[in-house]
Amino acid sequence: MPSARDLGLEIGCLPPGPLNAITDVAGVAVGQVTLSKGPVQTGVTAILPHDGSLFREKFPAAVQVLNGFGKSTGFVQVEELGTLETPLLLTNTLSVGTASDALVRYMLEQNPEIGATTGTVNPVVLECNDGAWLNDIRGQHVTADHVEEALAAAPGAFSQGAVGAGTGMSAYGLKGGIGSASRAVSISGQDFTLGTLVLSNMGRLSDLTVKGNHIGPLIAERMKQNNVPAEQGSIIVILASDAPLSDRQLRRLAARAGAGIARTGSHFGSGSGDIALAFSTAQRIPHARPKDALLQFDQLHEDGLDLLFRAVIESTEEAILNSMLYAEPTLGREGRSRTSLAAFPDLLGFS
Repeated sequence: MPSARDLGLEIGCLPPGPLNAITDVAGVAVGQVTLSKGPVQTGVTAILPHDGSLFREKFPAAVQVLNGFGKSTGFVQVEELGTLETPLLLTNTLSVGTASDALVRYMLEQNPEIGATTGTVNPVVLECNDGAWLNDIRGQHVTADHVEEALAAAPGAFSQGAVGAGTGMSAYGLKGGIGSASRAVSISGQDFTLGTLVLSNMGRLSDLTVKGNHIGPLIAERMKQNNVPAEQGSIIVILASDAPLSDRQLRRLAARAGAGIARTGSHFGSGSGDIALAFSTAQRIPHARPKDALLQFDQLHEDGLDLLFRAVIESTEEAILNSMLYAEPTLGREGRSRTSLAAFPDLLGFS
């Protein structure tokens, strides 16, 4: 299936990174497990900010809850301390507990000091509800083994679309899923990368907008969909950058993800859980306290953030489109199906 750029849809004015993916940020890796058989349409996506011990060497991080109809875990500590100390897991709503338990075990195996000679660990698991249409979510088909497989699958190339946590997701009445994009920026002569990964599961078909063109109603007419359901889906946006940023600045970046989501037509309905999490790989925060208790970090000046704000908006918009274009048509439970956005090339401006 094609990406947005394969179709000539260049979003914004900033250049993408070499892979046009979150893995353009050095050290970031993505691993996935896809469960796709009959009514089981779900999975796990794992994002590893670096290949070392995240517990011993944490990253600055921040969360922005755009609409809080969600069941993710770990946000309270991220909000309080401004750090990330585990990989990030994405899955379906009713598998958050399983994923969290598996992530804790993964961290305990890597760090024998956790809960023994030092504190406990804060697992961060994010979710969207794939049971609204395609997946038998009540079956709770994601197991701890699947989580471990996803964590082990990184690093390496990763697929987009109806894969991993995105297997059973829907977006704008079409097939949603995992999508990614990146942007390269130069600030005062220094080059940085901003990478985005989304789990898209939101929006009404009548609202879908692609590069400013309101094509949702045209698709709805072609598909003979006259009903306009409430927006009750969700989207998770993960932002990574190698720019030196504080947790406060990362929260400012995460807030801009909302503009990228809105450009595709979503209005963050009451029943939607829309969440952005941002982290910086530029500097690591040691778990162990230094002898003098002092930490020193570089930080971009606030006036240097504008290009990164633009990068967040552009890459979020493009990642959403990629999640829908890469997604294969999917048949799920009770014979329900979702069509790919790629099935309408003429409405996208290409035939």
